[in-house]
Amino acid sequence: MRTAMETQPQQAAEMQTGLPTTPCSVVWSRGHAYVLEGFRARWVGRDDRGRPHAITGAEMQRRGWTLFKTA
Repeated sequence: MRTAMETQPQQAAEMQTGLPTTPCSVVWSRGHAYVLEGFRARWVGRDDRGRPHAITGAEMQRRGWTLFKTA
């Protein structure tokens, strides 16, 4: 039997480290890219209709995220 680290090393590493904290860091959530605004400590991206959308780090954790775009 394989561990989570063996089957999905990138996801396991992300779950251990948490969200990036460097301003202008990019993460993906639900097929959309989000950028960390350093001076406001919020994640900014676009919704399905292309409108600006901002969420907190806690909301990003609940939604799920990755450092790479997934299909």
